Amino acid sequence: MSDLQREREDLVTADRHLAAGEQRIAEQIALIRRMTRDGYDTALARDLLRLLDETMVTWKDHRQLILDAIARHERDLASPRRHPGPGSP
Repeated sequence: MSDLQREREDLVTADRHLAAGEQRIAEQIALIRRMTRDGYDTALARDLLRLLDETMVTWKDHRQLILDAIARHERDLASPRRHPGPGSP
């Protein structure tokens, strides 16, 4: 498997993780709303939401690194390779 293929697979995985993370955040927000409505202490639930948000930032940064790597590999493949000609050192 080439580096480019590996990066593309990593991008698919990263996108899956981000989608799952967004779903977890939505569920956590809904839980906090229900807990607030029902008079429960939401401190721990809010702490978890903050951690989920921080994780998403890290995952988004990682996704960008993957996109950068893909762009680098694609540029390398698109650029003509220089082969030394006769008489080159």
